Amino acid sequence: MENTASSLAVIVLAAGQGTRMKSRTPKVLHGIGGRPLVAHVLDAAHTLSPERLIVVVRHEREAVASAIAELDPAAIVVDQDEIPGTGRAVEVALPVLDGFGGDVLVLSGDVPLLEPATLADLIATHRRRHAAVTLLSAVVGDPTGYGRVIRDDSGDVRRIVEQKDANDDEIAVNEINAGVYVFRADALRTHLPRLDSANAQGERYLTDVVGLARGEGEVVSVQQAPDAAAALGVNDRAQLAEAGRILNQRIVRRWQLEGVTIQDPATTWIDVTATLAPDAVILPNTHILRSTTVATGAVIGPDTTLVDCEVGENATVRRTDATLAVIGAGANVGPFAYLRPGTYLGDKGKIGTFVETKNSTIGERSKVPHLSYIGDTTIGTGVNLGAGAITANYDDITKHRTEIGDEVHTGSHNVFVAPVRIGDGAKTGAGAVIRKDVPAGALALSVSPQRNIEGWVEKNRPGTAAAELAAKARTAQKADDGAQEQDG
Repeated sequence: MENTASSLAVIVLAAGQGTRMKSRTPKVLHGIGGRPLVAHVLDAAHTLSPERLIVVVRHEREAVASAIAELDPAAIVVDQDEIPGTGRAVEVALPVLDGFGGDVLVLSGDVPLLEPATLADLIATHRRRHAAVTLLSAVVGDPTGYGRVIRDDSGDVRRIVEQKDANDDEIAVNEINAGVYVFRADALRTHLPRLDSANAQGERYLTDVVGLARGEGEVVSVQQAPDAAAALGVNDRAQLAEAGRILNQRIVRRWQLEGVTIQDPATTWIDVTATLAPDAVILPNTHILRSTTVATGAVIGPDTTLVDCEVGENATVRRTDATLAVIGAGANVGPFAYLRPGTYLGDKGKIGTFVETKNSTIGERSKVPHLSYIGDTTIGTGVNLGAGAITANYDDITKHRTEIGDEVHTGSHNVFVAPVRIGDGAKTGAGAVIRKDVPAGALALSVSPQRNIEGWVEKNRPGTAAAELAAKARTAQKADDGAQEQDG
């Protein structure tokens, strides 16, 4: 049996139903900071380099187990049986720890804000005091819903009582159990089989191990979390939002200390998986989500959302919604641009006002300035598309590509009916509908004679203001023409 002072195993409890979330999604899979709650817990556990990591599941077992396998393929998933309670959840994990004689850290899958340093200090305290169990507590203003830490006259922990089982004096206690413990493995093996379900919820509480160990004269210690908010669990949507806010504050501050200018932290949201370089500037009401990267000197915002995007050095992205897009160095995007997946904007390129792009490459120094849709298109370098450019890429069955060569300049309100290719250096006239390939250096026009049908409004819209004005104008024109004839 392993029995070294540094041996550590981690058990993450993720079996709860989370009824107060009122959701079809398992509680531990609700997200903050771009990651599920349980992912934050797993991340914190990994910083401790445990020898074994076990996750106990039950409610919505398949969804949770599948997520765990994706988040951490090395984690061992264990199923809790029909016997309810956190004590039973840890007990069913013990067979995985056969032969293990070190310490066992027990974490809750719905306590996502624990700092690695807090866990490391908890383990150090446990070992320094040679304790059978050490628990993490927090002092909060409103302890409603949490288990209370009950101390004796000397200040030592006597037991933990859940709110539903507490008397009036115990309910008044504002030191709560954070649901984070370090146990000696042998203490768990001794005391877990002794748990019963004689309580208000009919469950086998892990917290009862504290009282059992204390009754056997073993050392039970407690350490208060330096940041009470970090120890709070998530049980409903309000607490989920609060946890997300606290995490975001941490993330924003960390990037500020790394040299990123964040003008309005209160309206800036950054996922834990995003990366920002020094001297990036983030303006108000901006969301930088998932695996987005922002390079040095880039200015993002205001009113911008980037999801899984890559933004190059010194690029500017204003009032834009972009997903899975690459924006080159020195490029300019927005305002009011919509970049859909597969957009690649080259260095010093431009996607301007009211432009939507999708699955398209726009080359270096090329511009799509305004009022355009560019889909399934390859655009070369130095191209300028006039206002209102539309790539008609879908024929109701298949999507086709448009290819535009280098140094192409197009007139306003062009439609490119794919599949079609515009050769290098070609130009198009205003209002052109391009249905055939345009050779390099050619001018493409869609010319048809203009036809005016005189008197159409008066005949077809009698009684309208337009008809009355048209009639007056025609009468005035006839009078003017008559006067000119007399003068002649």
